Amino acid sequence: MVCVHGIIVEVQLSPDERKPFMWPTYVANLRARLERPVSLLVVTGDEATARWAARPIDLSGANRFTPLVLGPSGVPEVTDDSRARQDPELAVLSAMAHGRSADTGKAVRIAVAAQQASLGLDEDRSRLYFDLVLASLSEAARQELRNMDPAKYEYQSEFARRYVAQGRVEGKAEGQFEGRAALVVRQLTLRFGPLGNDVQARISAASIEDLDAIGERLLTAQSLREALGLR
Repeated sequence: MVCVHGIIVEVQLSPDERKPFMWPTYVANLRARLERPVSLLVVTGDEATARWAARPIDLSGANRFTPLVLGPSGVPEVTDDSRARQDPELAVLSAMAHGRSADTGKAVRIAVAAQQASLGLDEDRSRLYFDLVLASLSEAARQELRNMDPAKYEYQSEFARRYVAQGRVEGKAEGQFEGRAALVVRQLTLRFGPLGNDVQARISAASIEDLDAIGERLLTAQSLREALGLR
């Protein structure tokens, strides 16, 4: 694949007066490496930050650098699972733009749709997108995500139905515990990368209730230790 144009994506949650000095260097460095045109796209969570980021940067003389800026008003609100699966990148961008919306319930629906769409991708993109979604949520949205009714989430979410069905198939072949443990290992590996022997041993020694708890924490955990319930 030949690169014809490089794009740097910067998530900016609030104004930071150091960034106008740093952004031009991001572009210049990547442009020198690729020997191709490069643009900077700043994604913001509110319109005030978008207006701040869109200001031209004076590089001295007649030189100006102006980032491309995408604020909430320029990004659709993707809450539908099927639409999110059709365009996972748009779903993740929607979560980045609207994750701090004052409408917490809507922010959570957008985040869940983006997470579901992300889990259907290759491992590297899935992990990256999952992290971007969580990092873009307000604390209130994260808390609501943690407090979601697992039973309702299971029946309303295509993601949950698919993985519950997968767990049932594995359970028939390997036994209920073995199938559940294997599913948790795959989910943790997809989210955080290869697991150490100590983590796999911990999962093997866990109860069905422990495995269910890990699966629930995985929805909002930002580290492997958090997903495992370790302090």
